[in-house]
Amino acid sequence: MSDCCSGGCTPGKPVVDPRYRRILWIALLVNTLMFGVELAGGLAGNSVALLADAVDFLGDAGNYALSLLVLGSAAVWRSRTALFKGATMGVYGVFVLAKAAWHMVSGPVPEAAVMGSIGFAALLANGTVALLLYAYRDGDANMRSVWLCTRNDAIGNIAVMLAALGVFGTQSGWPDIGVAVVMGCLALSAARQVISQASAEMPTSPESQKISEIRRAD
Repeated sequence: MSDCCSGGCTPGKPVVDPRYRRILWIALLVNTLMFGVELAGGLAGNSVALLADAVDFLGDAGNYALSLLVLGSAAVWRSRTALFKGATMGVYGVFVLAKAAWHMVSGPVPEAAVMGSIGFAALLANGTVALLLYAYRDGDANMRSVWLCTRNDAIGNIAVMLAALGVFGTQSGWPDIGVAVVMGCLALSAARQVISQASAEMPTSPESQKISEIRRAD
């Protein structure tokens, strides 16, 4: 507030929390690293859940990079970025569901040990990031999208570990497929929330406001 009072703020551009910026950088690095780990593990272990989680890590890394890019920008750019991120979350959900459907038809039985060990490593990574982001979970649509991505990742990691137990116990790929379906549905749900909030926060132009006022008057 003191910076704004002394004239250091640009109208429409919030003061950037240095701690939040550092957390986004940490999250970007962690997600980039875990994308490589889970991609290799998913291919080696024939796990659609791990492959889905790997793509999610890649998408999240891109989302964190976008968040850093627009951090401190005007509200309209933050809202537009959140809309784009919501759309990518939706695309990811559709991809995961399609991949799960393919594995229902011709997917091999995954390696339970690979799934479990990599799922646990991913949970530690996402859990750390989620704890760092927890204080910012009720921010604008851009902050909320970051929190939802990380929360969903942690939930997905727990689910992957449970699926590994299921695969080990049944020697079947169905637990792996079931977790992938849940992860896809979570992504679609989060996409809906982010797009809805970003649309509500989108600033309207003076022309649009005048049209709205005329319509209300009529």
